[in-house]
Amino acid sequence: MGRYTGPKARINRRLGAQVFENAGAIKAFDKKDYPPGQIQRRRKKSNYGLALNEKQKIKFYYGLREKHLRRYFDKARRMPGNTGENLMILCERRLDNVVRRAGFCLTRPQARQGVVHGHFLVNGQRVDRPSYQVKVGDVVTVKNRPNLKQLYTGRISEVTNEGCAWISFDGTDHKAIVTSLPGFDDVSLPVEVGQVVAFMSR
Repeated sequence: MGRYTGPKARINRRLGAQVFENAGAIKAFDKKDYPPGQIQRRRKKSNYGLALNEKQKIKFYYGLREKHLRRYFDKARRMPGNTGENLMILCERRLDNVVRRAGFCLTRPQARQGVVHGHFLVNGQRVDRPSYQVKVGDVVTVKNRPNLKQLYTGRISEVTNEGCAWISFDGTDHKAIVTSLPGFDDVSLPVEVGQVVAFMSR
């Protein structure tokens, strides 16, 4: 799966979670919290189907391709500790996720687009890879161009962010500092990682 550009409300309804955060998709999910398609008696999902559903949540939420998720999974297995928790922490450390969690953007696709277009600097250096893994002490800033400053000032004012314990954000200076690495409790996606690990270990 490449970057998904289709109807986002359908994905939210199909997965039973708000993996896409744009207003239209959330409104549609709140209005119809059942899967899309004809309303009919639905069979109970198998364990395989439930695990696949959880894996798809991660892919759509973070905008990952299958091989990229597999790469994270292989890396997580080699790391000490719980594989599922390690997998989610690697996803949380992506630059596009940090841009979203800090409060620069309203959604992850919006953050990804900004990173790809070179709108953000990490420690003063242009980074255009959404998958870049941030480290403690990294400083993420908006490129010093008036049009970009104006753009992100508007977006920051629209974000109703609950805050992020491991990121210090200054909207006035358009600056976010990674103060610590995220833990599993900081993961923003509700997902059964145990099922994902079992599914990907097949």
